[in-house]
Amino acid sequence: MMPNKYSSKFHGHNVASFSLSRRSLILSALFLCIIAAFIFFRPFQGNRCLNSNPRSVKVVWEHSAAAAVTGSHDQVSNHRHKVMGFVGIQTGFGSVGRRQSLRNTWFPSDHQSLQRLEEATGLAFRFVIGKTSEQSKMSALKKEVAEYDDFILLDIQEEYSKLPYKTLAFFKAAYALFDAEFYVKADDDIYLRPDRLSLLLAKERSHTQTYIGCMKKGPVFTDPKLKWYEPLSHLLGKEYFLHAYGPIYALSADVVSSLVVLRNDSFRMFSNEDVTIGAWMLAMNVKHENNLELCASDCTATSIAVWDIPKCSGLCNPEKKMLELHQKESCSQSPTLESDDD
Repeated sequence: MMPNKYSSKFHGHNVASFSLSRRSLILSALFLCIIAAFIFFRPFQGNRCLNSNPRSVKVVWEHSAAAAVTGSHDQVSNHRHKVMGFVGIQTGFGSVGRRQSLRNTWFPSDHQSLQRLEEATGLAFRFVIGKTSEQSKMSALKKEVAEYDDFILLDIQEEYSKLPYKTLAFFKAAYALFDAEFYVKADDDIYLRPDRLSLLLAKERSHTQTYIGCMKKGPVFTDPKLKWYEPLSHLLGKEYFLHAYGPIYALSADVVSSLVVLRNDSFRMFSNEDVTIGAWMLAMNVKHENNLELCASDCTATSIAVWDIPKCSGLCNPEKKMLELHQKESCSQSPTLESDDD
């Protein structure tokens, strides 16, 4: 087990570094009001006893102004679980095999191992999934939740066309449940080294609004409806802007706190989730931090996330490839070296 970077990092911080700016206080106050108005949490009870920090949680976004925070998590806004980073593994109803492959590799399948990973890295991990009208799939998911208890379930339709909406709902839910320095969105078809991700997030940074990812330049005009973006093309040099590849990226707490206080219809949603987030980050003028170790094509002593770029948007044939990679010493057991790639 690697040293507890999270504990040493926080014990060594100057207390003043945790003081909130006036802007953050205002955002936090707005957020608490909003969450009290339209969120409630209900833990799924299965055949295993849930501990004092339930892992699988259903998040329902109420539209009624009279809705209130209820259930065993009624103090969630005041008692968010403290971690350095929260990693939400985005998954779907057709990804049962992928989740099993992850649980057989870098994502522990039992509470004790998951707890040890959190203590060692300062990172918490959960699968994130929406809902479907197909009762058979919902019933199968409920059984999986009861068995593994490692989900956050969002009250949003699980559809590819709605990925930008799911992503925003994920960041809102993650912020409500976890008090983290960074919130990481990751797909269920990448091979991840949690220890190295922890080292990346633990680095000292002068910018509080940070967007970390393997950056690329993508076309602005991916959709005919994007005509509103045309005036920016002159500022951008061409019809391109920098944004992170979708399989994994991280947003700092200040960035996410700005997202959660906005209405769901406040931002333009594009057809691609990574382009959507990239456009929002451009509008918010955040610090872009490019790290190529988040899109490594093979395991090295510094690779953080491995996937088959550019051939696939994750690992090609992920269920099989995930297991094959984990058997390689260079993937699962190689020593961690600091990377200078910023």
